[in-house]
Amino acid sequence: MPKLAPFLSILVGSFAAGFAAGLPLEAVASAFSKGAGALLGDVGIIIALGAMLGALMAESGAADRLVSTILKHSTPRTLPWMMAAVALIIGLPLFFEVGLVMMVPIIFVMARRSQQPILRIAIPALAGMTTLHALLPPHPGPLIAVSALHADLGLTLGLGLIVAIPAVILAGPLYGIWLSKRMHVAEPEEMGQIFTAHQTTAEPPSFAISLVTILLPVVLMLGRTVAKLLLQPETFRI
Repeated sequence: MPKLAPFLSILVGSFAAGFAAGLPLEAVASAFSKGAGALLGDVGIIIALGAMLGALMAESGAADRLVSTILKHSTPRTLPWMMAAVALIIGLPLFFEVGLVMMVPIIFVMARRSQQPILRIAIPALAGMTTLHALLPPHPGPLIAVSALHADLGLTLGLGLIVAIPAVILAGPLYGIWLSKRMHVAEPEEMGQIFTAHQTTAEPPSFAISLVTILLPVVLMLGRTVAKLLLQPETFRI
């Protein structure tokens, strides 16, 4: 009989107990976050679940499938630019920490498969997510600035994109290519074992399923943001 990981067992059990007690979904999630947050920190729960997702993608072959498709449509010269674009798509609605957890398996598998220095692969991805986190809503920093300065959200987003695109180009692919020629960073042994060992020998999932798997948290978080902007409070309260 398959066993759940301890953290996932606690998560499922807590939600089941909350529902059995008659609490609404929002109250159950809030109570679990408050209790676990005292031990794990503000984003500890998200990072733990994201790490599980990353390990599942690596072991199932989903990360390898994504990497194979990206490599098929890119060359060694364009690969850093492709990684920056992937990071921009994934990181738009996510906090930096969460986006990083989701990108880690792709970065490590991509570096192994392409036989390129890990800095050449990782820096464009990090630059894409960092720039989004600093300049574009719905990330907390830009939203606080919009609120404090009473700025227009759409204008802030547009100006942020104007600044973000050249910033990502300079700090991502260009800097990553330059730095990888002058500095060698060995792949951490533990990370290499996690994302390359124990992969299933069965047929890996299709590219579409692999893409949906990694984009599902992005879509859910983006949907939550859109719903908060467009829907009245307690719209779906039963």
